[in-house]
Amino acid sequence: MAEAEDLFLETPIPQRKTVGGVLFPAVLSPKPAVELDLRQFMEAVKGHKPRLEALLRSSGTLLLRGYPVRTAADFDRTVEAFGYEELPYVGGAAPRTNVVGRVFTANESPPDQPIPFHHEMAQVPKFPSKLFFFCEEEPRSGGETPIVLSHHVYERMKMRFPEFVEKLDKHGLLYTRILGEGDDPSSPIGRGWQSTFLTKDKSIAEERAAQLGMKLEWMEDGVKTIMGPIPAIKLDETRGRKIWFNSMVAAYTGWKDARNDPVKAVTFGDGTPLPAEIIDECLKVLEEESVAIPWKKGDILLLDNLAVLHSRRSFDPPRRILASLCK
Repeated sequence: MAEAEDLFLETPIPQRKTVGGVLFPAVLSPKPAVELDLRQFMEAVKGHKPRLEALLRSSGTLLLRGYPVRTAADFDRTVEAFGYEELPYVGGAAPRTNVVGRVFTANESPPDQPIPFHHEMAQVPKFPSKLFFFCEEEPRSGGETPIVLSHHVYERMKMRFPEFVEKLDKHGLLYTRILGEGDDPSSPIGRGWQSTFLTKDKSIAEERAAQLGMKLEWMEDGVKTIMGPIPAIKLDETRGRKIWFNSMVAAYTGWKDARNDPVKAVTFGDGTPLPAEIIDECLKVLEEESVAIPWKKGDILLLDNLAVLHSRRSFDPPRRILASLCK
């Protein structure tokens, strides 16, 4: 097997930052002289996994660019090569379609709708530890997936709004969402209850909701889901630091459709409303700290879901980003 320095060369790109002496994100490409087919790339991933995981741990995000991954099936095989256990998408809000194996479409909401920053499935207790994205078709313009280090958001918010952060830490958040029966592709949170709980049986849906600690209130044309109180700030035990682990801004600013009012979608865990002006300031912090790298066909972005929040900018089609969730 070729040396790691030939197969996984640190690659400079203009968008990334240095945060605490660490490059964010880590970007790897093969040396130009190195020729790899998909089988060789998967063997390289398996053979050099400790180095890749060390970079992911230090940087929080790993962008693999220039490798022989072209299709959804290629991506599925690449995810398998990393050896992480799959996490079923139960309880999530985004409309998604299974493509092949453990690969799904990313959020299928309309291209003119940006998706605010969030940790994947932070509004439920069973969330992925890692999240893969793959660019099967790059957008004509826009469509970046901005990323931001969660502990920096926590530190900045604690410095600026200590009382708010203290209350958030004490009470957590309560998330409320109304689901239709089927998926609504016009909504960024349009996943219906049958897709959300992977069943058409209401009793099974209730069982799966209970396993998540979620309450269901059935309505004539759907169901109201109530999740929480659930922590909004967590301790990242592997790194020994507190993180801003929630979907607060995403819910407050983006959970809007024919059924849902975003202001009512998320409150403090004791039911009191969140202050709009602080939500606005948090959104500014997220944008200021973020990195947005334009997608290129074949890109694989691996996120540590405990370390990094992500979002989606609006775009001009076509754009096809696929995703895979890992325990």
